[in-house]
Amino acid sequence: MGQQILALIIQFVGSFYATIVLLRFLLQWARADFYNPISQFVVKATNPLLLPLRRLIPGFGGLDIAALVLGWLVMALMLTGLFAVSGFPLSPGFIAGLALIKLAEIILNVYFWAIIAVIALSWIAPGSYHPAAILLHQLTEPVMKPFRKVIPPMGGLDLSPIIVFLVINILEIVLNNLARGLVGY
Repeated sequence: MGQQILALIIQFVGSFYATIVLLRFLLQWARADFYNPISQFVVKATNPLLLPLRRLIPGFGGLDIAALVLGWLVMALMLTGLFAVSGFPLSPGFIAGLALIKLAEIILNVYFWAIIAVIALSWIAPGSYHPAAILLHQLTEPVMKPFRKVIPPMGGLDLSPIIVFLVINILEIVLNNLARGLVGY
């Protein structure tokens, strides 16, 4: 029972922090408003570990590579802790590869749930100026925009999220198969 509780705590803390770090990367990539109160929380939660890492790892092409590396490190540490608690000694290469796959899964989940929230908000509170609604729109727009060019809104109904969800599901299948390939079954 103690191992299960410890594993739960390790997984919760590691996944939560890795998600916040990836949100920082995605918000910067989307050029979201960093004066938004939610963005400020993300910045303040990630600065203690990210700022020292930025001295070693510069950005590239306007992307915060240090944030990606920090997310990967957090995920690798989480997986190492989980496997240690479970008693499964695994190679560093396996953990490094699995950490990359898990980061990609987090990014897909962020976009899936953010798009669901944007859709729900468009029904419940269209044109809302709530900081969360604005940030969700800013976060999802770079992903939705290319799909809207392919499938423009028809009669005021935007069908592009359906295609985005299809692409997310396909990518999740690919990631699951990559993870299975790492495990060897």
